Amino acid sequence: MTTTSRRAPVSGAPRLRLVALVAAPVLALAVGCGSGSGSGSDDGGKQDQVASVPEASGKESGADKAKGPADASAGDKAGKSAFFDAQMRYVRCMRTKAGLKDYPDPKLSGYLNWPEIDKIVDPKGGGEEYKGGKGGVCSDELLAAMDLEPERDQQQDFESMLAHAKCMRDKGVSQFRNPTMADGNAQPGGEPDPTSPKLDRKSPAYKEAREACAAKLLDGLDGRQ
Repeated sequence: MTTTSRRAPVSGAPRLRLVALVAAPVLALAVGCGSGSGSGSDDGGKQDQVASVPEASGKESGADKAKGPADASAGDKAGKSAFFDAQMRYVRCMRTKAGLKDYPDPKLSGYLNWPEIDKIVDPKGGGEEYKGGKGGVCSDELLAAMDLEPERDQQQDFESMLAHAKCMRDKGVSQFRNPTMADGNAQPGGEPDPTSPKLDRKSPAYKEAREACAAKLLDGLDGRQ
């Protein structure tokens, strides 16, 4: 399996919210959509013909070889605990500084509970619920939590997003594009052209497809595609 850095460029859904709306403005990151080589295609009839995903090199550092299973497990648990704690600090900030008293707790995995967050979004607002509150009052806490996100298996993420993209097209969202792989990192699919959005995410058909295909996405991916 290929495991690479979690700080891969991301694109896609409006709830790209986290990275596109927060990380890019604050850190001046260039958030790409479908950049680099990959398997996506804007041709709906060819999107299911996907190139193979690059495999890992199989090389391990000396530190990795010296670390036993028990050490790796303990480190993994510690990392997840730190991620959860950081997300809780962000949630508390959103409830207090941002004034969103009903902002939901993160899941036990540490990832934010986007379906519950969606329920409290002000349709007349600017999406502050997705980007650290009005004026980014909680952006520091959000970025701190993002920095502690455990490393993800990029091949598994790719396959999950690919299955989700295919499901979305099968459910009627014909222009929903495939994810791609770039430099060993899974790049979300979704909007065929972020500079000129074509997907109507507020339409009943899109919402129905998204609900029907939600289970295709692994935990932590629901806000990225």
